[in-house]
Amino acid sequence: MAKPVRIGLIGLGRMGQNHLRVLSLLAAADLRWVHDLDTAHGTAIAGAAGVRHVDDVAAALGEVEAVVIASPTTTHEHFIRLAVEHVGHVFIEKPITERLASSIAMRDLVRAHDVHMQVGLIERFNPAVVLMKQLLDRSEQVVSVDFVRTNKISARITDVDVVTDLMIHDIDLALHLNGPITLVTAHGIAEGPMIDYAAALLTHANGRFSRIQASRITDKKMRTIQATCKDMFVDCELLRKEVTISRHTGLEQRPGEPYRITKSEEAIEVQPREALQLELLAFLAGCRGQLSVDAPDADAGVAAMEVCEQVLTSILGTA
Repeated sequence: MAKPVRIGLIGLGRMGQNHLRVLSLLAAADLRWVHDLDTAHGTAIAGAAGVRHVDDVAAALGEVEAVVIASPTTTHEHFIRLAVEHVGHVFIEKPITERLASSIAMRDLVRAHDVHMQVGLIERFNPAVVLMKQLLDRSEQVVSVDFVRTNKISARITDVDVVTDLMIHDIDLALHLNGPITLVTAHGIAEGPMIDYAAALLTHANGRFSRIQASRITDKKMRTIQATCKDMFVDCELLRKEVTISRHTGLEQRPGEPYRITKSEEAIEVQPREALQLELLAFLAGCRGQLSVDAPDADAGVAAMEVCEQVLTSILGTA
């Protein structure tokens, strides 16, 4: 049996604490230390979890093989540059950085250092999304896929707009489910200095369409994907992890009544697994050379940012 991967965790905000919880439970991970820019906060969280908090990340990187970076987006580039000098494996929460140009630069940097990078586009590991991809891959009649993602704006999000905070997940899924994109159009509104509502229409090279809506100006939290196919309609509820398929079954006529279309509806059981656990297991497997084709790498992170940039340009008129 392979030894656990020696790993460090940078960032102990909400997402970082989720990583701490899962990494502490995984037999494949040997969590050696954690770090947070707020030393008092980080020390308190580390103490409660029974993990060592370090102040000097550069020195501590020599103790580990891999690092998970879950710090604020504006600090990602700094920590990536530190990490590639010491470790062979980097997990970076999405987006790679807050801008396309620096995301490309970080991709090129990890390539130059031959570092394995996985980007935290977690929805690829949602069991409902995994099932939906299997269904769409078996259909040659997909017309469009609609994505809706809404969330009340959080005080913790101060450095990225709704496109790079929320919509990026569904942009990545659109690429994952429907392939390369040839055209992007979008509109949106801003509450204050950042875009808080955006809607985009993506045209794919294979003729499919993706319609994506992301909002931080509503109290209702929604995560849905709906696929319109000539042979079926697939409804995927990501929060409840439910997938339902509706199909036309034929025409029916009763005496004295017009024809009516009959249909069937089938709810498909989804395996109840935590997406973050699956995501980190994929990263740890990648650290041991067992790379998953579905795990988003640096190229996938840049591809999603390229579309984010086009959406922002379409809305704001400038890159």
